[in-house]
Amino acid sequence: MAQSATQSIGAQAEQLALDHLLQHHLQYLQCNFRCRSGEIDLIMLDQDCLVFVEVRFRTRSSFTTAALSIGMAKQRKIIRAASYFIAGRRRYANAIVRFDVVGIDSAKPGQYTIQWIKDAFRP
Repeated sequence: MAQSATQSIGAQAEQLALDHLLQHHLQYLQCNFRCRSGEIDLIMLDQDCLVFVEVRFRTRSSFTTAALSIGMAKQRKIIRAASYFIAGRRRYANAIVRFDVVGIDSAKPGQYTIQWIKDAFRP
């Protein structure tokens, strides 16, 4: 099945975010984890900390930055999906957990500003 333009942009944004996090020595675990509670874009390890990452992309025409575009309802969905992920993986049952946001803002095609907010929200 072919990707829509939105899906293609989303995949590119997730790859930019993943590359950024890898450059900062986080370890990749999984991308696009889906369950009935929601979806998590990236799941990483930052030393002993399990990091759930929401990736947001916005163009310059948007009224807010990508990083600030996550409302409470979206945060709750991510937290529920993270709980589901942990419940299915006993090795992470006692892990320290963090919820990060990587915002990617684009002034024009090929030109990006990446903002990484560690511990952006909490359960």
